[in-house]
Amino acid sequence: MANNKLTKAEIIENIQGKLGLNRPDVHSVIDEFFEEVKRGLEEDRVIELRGFGTFEVRTRKGRERARNPKTGELVAVDTHGVAIFRPGKELKDFVWKLRQNEEI
Repeated sequence: MANNKLTKAEIIENIQGKLGLNRPDVHSVIDEFFEEVKRGLEEDRVIELRGFGTFEVRTRKGRERARNPKTGELVAVDTHGVAIFRPGKELKDFVWKLRQNEEI
């Protein structure tokens, strides 16, 4: 099976090649972008990237009885935050068309 992951390093390399910028500058911009998204989520803000999607934090209620899938052991799970991503309309439409002609 071919490696179908797109890594941060590959994204940096692709942007560098398209824009002709030096690698450390592109790397800094990408890192700072991710830090801004994390800071926004930490401040309980909704991160909206028009045409791409929305990031937000939602609270997942804790439970006294949950099962560790690895060991089968019963454990308690505290209330915690989870990062949620909702794709925007343009991204949804783009992805919808990607596999329309493939047989299932």
